[in-house]
Amino acid sequence: MSQFHTIGLIGRLGNDLVLQSVEILQQLLLARQLRVIVEDEIAQSIDDCQMEVANRQQIGEQCDLVIVIGGDGSLLGAARAMVRHGVPILGINRGRLGFLTDIHPDSIEEKVTEVLDGHYHAEKRFLLAVSVLRDGERIAKGNALNDVVVNSGRSARMINFDLYMDGSYVYSQDSDGLIVSTPTGSTAYSLSGGGPIMHPGLDAIAIVPMFPHTLSARPTVVSGDTEIKVIIGDCHPYVSCDGQVHLNTAPGDVVVIQKRSDQLTLLHPLDHDFYKSCRDKLGWSGRLID
Repeated sequence: MSQFHTIGLIGRLGNDLVLQSVEILQQLLLARQLRVIVEDEIAQSIDDCQMEVANRQQIGEQCDLVIVIGGDGSLLGAARAMVRHGVPILGINRGRLGFLTDIHPDSIEEKVTEVLDGHYHAEKRFLLAVSVLRDGERIAKGNALNDVVVNSGRSARMINFDLYMDGSYVYSQDSDGLIVSTPTGSTAYSLSGGGPIMHPGLDAIAIVPMFPHTLSARPTVVSGDTEIKVIIGDCHPYVSCDGQVHLNTAPGDVVVIQKRSDQLTLLHPLDHDFYKSCRDKLGWSGRLID
């Protein structure tokens, strides 16, 4: 008997392949006599929907497992919404890379059945919380599973800022921006900026300068408990969370970034392997030696 009783389905909008996978899941889950709730926005596109319909917040409040059908971007959005509810997430890959949504569409019935039967690997992933302070008052906030990025939002436009960690001054910098990445995000935007690949189990944060106006600036890895402050200089950069939520800043604003106290639980099939994902997704060469 499944340890999960109420399953939420969240999918990428405007994708017929996502709808096909949702319909497969509908048949599979209802056949097991489970309660199934589908997100209201995608329910409108499903023919013969036999599932309950709710918004994302209601899904978080009522479900004990959420299945995300789409790409990693879809899972990032779901993760930010579900983390406060403590609901574990399982990903079906209908995107491109699939670092987070790692079940292949052709294996939905087999792999989801295994998970429902209790055969899975659970990983804890932490998120970053970001606040924008102006004259000591918080004017904006957000969360990020992958990364928090401070940049101009304009091509070839530099910004300037001061960086502090745990209250200690680190440096002042003129650059295109700064990427503050979790281990989860180390294979995403941070990687393209020259940041390190970090195993998802690490309790660490990477700080990656974006095209700094100095030859000595390098990516830095610090403890996951580090409080990071970015004091904005004479510029108006944006702060983005996972590239999906954008916050405005002004000169003198203080951007505070730190680990959230709660964590996301990400479920994988038992055959999931982080290094195999790196070989498959990043083009690493592989050779088996007997």
